[in-house]
Amino acid sequence: MGSRTVNGGATSAPAAVSVDKGVDFANYFCTYGFLYHQKEMLSDRVRMDAYYNAVFENKHHFEGKAVLDVGTGSGILAIWSAQAGARKVYAVEATKMAEHARELVKANNLQDIVEVIEESMEDVILPEQVDVIISEWMGYFLLRESMFDSVICARERWLKPSGVLYPSHARMWLAPVRSGLVDQKMSDYEDAMNDWHGFVNETESYYGVDMRVLTKPFAEEQRKYYLKTSLWNNLHPNQVIGSPVIIKEIDCSTVTINDILNVRASVSSAISAENTRLCGFAGWFDVHFRGSHENPAQQEIELTTAPSEDFGTHWGQQVFLLHPPVRAHQGDNLMLNFSMTRAKENHRLMEVDLTCEIRQTSGTLLPLSTNKFYIE
Repeated sequence: MGSRTVNGGATSAPAAVSVDKGVDFANYFCTYGFLYHQKEMLSDRVRMDAYYNAVFENKHHFEGKAVLDVGTGSGILAIWSAQAGARKVYAVEATKMAEHARELVKANNLQDIVEVIEESMEDVILPEQVDVIISEWMGYFLLRESMFDSVICARERWLKPSGVLYPSHARMWLAPVRSGLVDQKMSDYEDAMNDWHGFVNETESYYGVDMRVLTKPFAEEQRKYYLKTSLWNNLHPNQVIGSPVIIKEIDCSTVTINDILNVRASVSSAISAENTRLCGFAGWFDVHFRGSHENPAQQEIELTTAPSEDFGTHWGQQVFLLHPPVRAHQGDNLMLNFSMTRAKENHRLMEVDLTCEIRQTSGTLLPLSTNKFYIE
């Protein structure tokens, strides 16, 4: 379990990221203080069913135990933990949503078991170490929002060496896809540039000011917005045109913050669709509730955000579009180099570098495609 202390003190590992707490709250935490945002997550049946089943099909992890819920939000996971038999649940929430969680706990007659604490996880002090840490920390493409940092901090400070994490494991996936959005976004970009050129001409004609010197930075700004920013989408499985590949596997019990600061992978995928357009790549994740090697789950539960015919999730998939798209054929091999790092301006956002080389079934090697994307 790394450098975890056994006395509930501060972690002995230095923090990997230093941020201004006021700015961070304004950029991130404030959103979670609104009930409409909590409702969106609580209405996600895939998410809710996975956590509910993980808790109630593995009651042996909760009965008579101390539980820490990191980022409790509405308090639903803390309530389930108590209903599953926990002796004590510490529900930590950094926003004013803690007040609503407290009322919800009281309304369900669990105030003697669940203690809601309005505090950041990094600053909270608990009276004991816990047997279970439960948290729904996952952001878009798993790591956007960087909330996992708080779970790692909680693990190092407060989880017993014999303790378990819910979820216990995670994986990130990447797959080639086709999508009509690639044409729509290029059209949107071209419309924005045509509008700009009209604006430049009118400004010079009517007001005598030549604005053309700003055309290049405007174009770069619009390219980033329309062509380089990843898109949230709930894809249908038939839009996946090649083999999905794992680009990161995480054991939540041992991973460090430094391990997730830069996700790198060199992988290959084969096109499975016949005569199609490679429009880009989709990224998604799954998490698993397995317990630990010493204390395994009686029933392992998976929560996946993969493209689905049935119920999508509020996470959906992150789509990285290629401009222009590439004609692909069944059997073509894609060689991919993927790198995802945190944005310098806001550590909760991500920047992705993705290169793709295509070896066609004929043996022809298409030129290397290098792309920069932003997960915002």
